[in-house]
Amino acid sequence: MAVTGNGPLAGVRVVELAGIGPGPFAAMLLADLGADVVRVDRPGGGGLAVDPAYDITNRNKRSVLLDLKSDDGPARVLDLVQRADVLIEGFRPGVAERLGVGPVECHARNPRLVYGRMTGWGQEGPLAHSAGHDIAYIAVTGALGMIGDPDGPPAVPANLVGDYAGGSLYLVIGVLAALQHARTTGTGQVVDAAIVDGTAHLTSMIHGMMAAGGWQDRRGANLLDGGCPFYGTYETSDGGYMAVGALEQQFYDAFIDLLGIKDQAPARKDLARWGELREAVAARFRTRTRQEWTEVFDGTDACVAPVLSLREAPAHPHLAARGTFTDFGGITQPAPAPRFSATPAAVRGGPALPGAHTESVARDWDVPALYPLED
Repeated sequence: MAVTGNGPLAGVRVVELAGIGPGPFAAMLLADLGADVVRVDRPGGGGLAVDPAYDITNRNKRSVLLDLKSDDGPARVLDLVQRADVLIEGFRPGVAERLGVGPVECHARNPRLVYGRMTGWGQEGPLAHSAGHDIAYIAVTGALGMIGDPDGPPAVPANLVGDYAGGSLYLVIGVLAALQHARTTGTGQVVDAAIVDGTAHLTSMIHGMMAAGGWQDRRGANLLDGGCPFYGTYETSDGGYMAVGALEQQFYDAFIDLLGIKDQAPARKDLARWGELREAVAARFRTRTRQEWTEVFDGTDACVAPVLSLREAPAHPHLAARGTFTDFGGITQPAPAPRFSATPAAVRGGPALPGAHTESVARDWDVPALYPLED
């Protein structure tokens, strides 16, 4: 596998202290964009029970095995840090310091280093040292409470909203901003990326709408949370679902025309009749299969799309044409995103197996103590 890619981050060196969830995904994104990411795995593994050969979040990376609790483990990490631009860790607050690889030790070796910290609760606050997972973080920010049927419990959106949107992506934004600052000033800094902070930040528009009186603080009562009959999902005759997002008048007009309820649909702005409108839309969708409705709305401005499963998504004609998914090493997976005109990113290597690249990293990063090279 190539040491670095041709993406916009080619030449950037990243040390990732192995963890689970948002840290590895953030490091994968940096690797996808061309950075040389070296993941420091612990002997014996750890985290979720995922076969390393299928852990796509470790693609485009290299891996070395180091025991941070051994006598020389921290020193070897600091050797890497001395030659790196970025470090990413996802321990609980204080753990990296106890292991001897905290910001003070790292910046003593490399003052330009961007030290990225990924946690759920953040580095400080009453819950900073408490355990947690995505669902708890998005719960206290108000994000989870927004999602789902008003007559049922909140719907769990996998771990996309907290771990990856509120966590990984904000860590990457912070790291890239701090990297720009370091290259301008010669001074590194610590990036404290907390999932609660990022997730709360994602709700900015909703808070503005609520302050203006345009959003009710309850599920299923608003324009974008399923409360609106022309922004939601509907079951088809074969048990599939169609997603409708016909918010603007011109899109709504096309929607009810193609759906075949133009003459019976009540005025879209009459909120008192939204229940009636929803029933009319639902009844009509139940008369055909998902594929039949897909063909009706395909290529139109009605803003309607089939709800596909993870396995179905790569075959969608538009996604297939764009290459949104790619096959590498026998695994169908999302391709790197976003796209760049001058420095395209690519999947260059499959999941890095723990310790598989210790020798090459020792050579390329000039850290001979990492691996006893033969004379």
